[in-house]
Amino acid sequence: MSNFKVQIYHYKMTTFNKDWKKKLSDEEYRVMREKGTERPFTGEYNMHNDNGVYKCKGCNETLFSSSSKFDTGCGWPSFNEEIKAGKIKEISDKTLGMIRTEIVCANCDSHLGHVFDDGPSESGLRYCVNSVSLDFDKKG
Repeated sequence: MSNFKVQIYHYKMTTFNKDWKKKLSDEEYRVMREKGTERPFTGEYNMHNDNGVYKCKGCNETLFSSSSKFDTGCGWPSFNEEIKAGKIKEISDKTLGMIRTEIVCANCDSHLGHVFDDGPSESGLRYCVNSVSLDFDKKG
């Protein structure tokens, strides 16, 4: 009897800028592809409390559960953990005269926001995310 190894490959989504410009609004493109930030307290999901999951607006990858969302008063939706390890990629960000950790969707590289180590939960993390980078699925 032979032992077979099953390998599952996850193919990273590749989209060209011209396709992103067709798919996203100007504001979504500015934030998700040019690493912009929406104004605080203006995002659709900042004060959103429905149960479900938050998905990447670029590729529909599930990123966060509503159960990990909390209110920090910072003006952007905040989460204490990604829904599953590997859904979010961290990148060192040395722009604007500070050192931060940028977070992007691991599947399509869309800019989501930043992660900080000042969260109130056991993880100690605060994923601070632009609403414009997310969609919400109430079904979860």
